[in-house]
Amino acid sequence: MTTRRRPRWSELQEVLRPARVPLDTTDRRLARAASIADLRRLARRRAPRAVFDYTDGAAGEELSLSRSREAYSRVEFSPRVLQDVSGVDTSTTILGKPSAAPWAFAPTGFTRMMHTEGESAVGRVAARTGIPYALSTMGTTSIEQLAAAAPDARRWFQLYLWRDREASRDLVARAQAAGYEALVLTVDTPVAGPRLRDVRNGLTIPPTLSLRTFAEGSSHPRWWWDLLTTEPLEFASLNRFDGTVAELVGTMFDPAASMADLGWLREVWDGPLVVKGIQTVADAQAVVDAGADAVVVSNHGGRQLDRAPVPLEVLPSVVDAVGDRAEVYVDGGILSGSDIVAAVALGARAALVGRAYLYGLMAGGERGVQRAAQILQQEVTSTLALLGVSRVSDLGRDHVRLRSD
Repeated sequence: MTTRRRPRWSELQEVLRPARVPLDTTDRRLARAASIADLRRLARRRAPRAVFDYTDGAAGEELSLSRSREAYSRVEFSPRVLQDVSGVDTSTTILGKPSAAPWAFAPTGFTRMMHTEGESAVGRVAARTGIPYALSTMGTTSIEQLAAAAPDARRWFQLYLWRDREASRDLVARAQAAGYEALVLTVDTPVAGPRLRDVRNGLTIPPTLSLRTFAEGSSHPRWWWDLLTTEPLEFASLNRFDGTVAELVGTMFDPAASMADLGWLREVWDGPLVVKGIQTVADAQAVVDAGADAVVVSNHGGRQLDRAPVPLEVLPSVVDAVGDRAEVYVDGGILSGSDIVAAVALGARAALVGRAYLYGLMAGGERGVQRAAQILQQEVTSTLALLGVSRVSDLGRDHVRLRSD
């Protein structure tokens, strides 16, 4: 029989002590997010459907996207026990410079559509986190505006080759003048991918107040209020464009771009050159031969060619082929710190993260991006410790494998 007693007041004080609750509603909402999946759910509630789907969706039947995620679900770690992990160091070097973590913020287009704080917010978080951030040609903040908003960030500029080469040259010159560290040439967009969610939602750039979007906006009044009471939403590197993303790509991007254009870019840009969109060993070897300092194994987050190769599966062979001559990064499907650790263990110098921070941006602006960065960094640290690894540089293929199931 259990013996009962009267609890002491000191014991009750410990149990009844209320948890500290943030007074600000955004802080309170973000504090409850324990994972990127939680931020995604918040983003889905906060942003209009067309905006959320633009971020969340991919091309065609979205098989490339789902296969990228499925590849990370097949990761199996091989932890070592009784290793001293009392101090875990997540730092590494990216393009020869220190980075506080083995990941970076990937370039994303039209970021102020997700939240009006946009690219400037992402740049400031990157600076505080100590990682690089690549501003997209399709960004809604100019090269110079980002430099002013985040002067301490490691800023990269992502470039698409336009039909007008002089316009491309001008962007490169502006990035150089504004102190950007690296140029990221994206090579997997000769034409626009068939993004069916955008077609079904009638998404235009900038968003228009059609009958459909007006009805949708009635359930997201704060998003529309922010949009209509801040600077107009437009591509910072282009003259105003009204139409769909596919129409923009068809008008501006050059489907005739070739390896010779990479040689031209290598001549006009004297800083580090990263080529993003590599999906085969042969292409990795070719762009490194042409002067690339780094390559990103990427299928554009599944947003271009559906049924494209899965980056995580291609990564080891690319590392084996060019890893002694160029740094190798990977993106696509990365939604956790353990995903980042798996990618690095398979040979990537760093992982590029896109959707994860955009979910945070939609969920809470700059504070949401900061929460996404905190979640990823905490997960990287804990995964390393649980693997028995105290330094990123000690990660290797013996720590991970991809299950065949």
